[in-house]
Amino acid sequence: MIRRDALLLGFAALLAGSLPVWALDRALTPEEQTLIGQINAHNSAIRTMVGRFLQIDTNGGRSEGTFFLERPNKIAFRYAPPSREEIVSVGRGFYVLNRREETYYAYPQDSIPLRQFLGETIDLMRANVVDVRLSDGYLSVTVIDQTVAGTVQVSLIFDTDSKDLVQWSLVEPSGAELSFSLYDVEKDVQIPRAYFSIPATFKPMQQ
Repeated sequence: MIRRDALLLGFAALLAGSLPVWALDRALTPEEQTLIGQINAHNSAIRTMVGRFLQIDTNGGRSEGTFFLERPNKIAFRYAPPSREEIVSVGRGFYVLNRREETYYAYPQDSIPLRQFLGETIDLMRANVVDVRLSDGYLSVTVIDQTVAGTVQVSLIFDTDSKDLVQWSLVEPSGAELSFSLYDVEKDVQIPRAYFSIPATFKPMQQ
């Protein structure tokens, strides 16, 4: 079973559009401030990105697939067979597609504010940061936020050399954990427009 709700909750907490409410119990070091600024600038400059992902849930279940991102406001996650699910954002909402049954669930964009991550610019300093850790070539930034389902904690892990996001992990309101890793990533490539669309034959389903 694909943890689509957990993935969307992670996006919701990732960079929610709220005012800063810092819960960090210390001041950021100059090195941390510089790195976060560089990470913001680097990721904001990436206009398109494609690659593979590995999703591991709290029970050790693994799901893989491919993702496609285009700024502003477009992203698609296609899960590998036997799953036929796909998560798509086309700028006005998030849709969980079932390509086998030709149906989809819709999530309002203001309920799952991934638009803050997919926008023209990224600013981690506007998230509710509770922890920042720098070690072994990686910077981890942990944020918390209120989502439609409750409080979610997300740890974003960036490579300090490339400034790329390489993994995030989240703790759901229920206490369950989920990790999501990116690899084989290519940047600034052309992505077919059809990858960010909902087929007209698909029927909406109620939550």
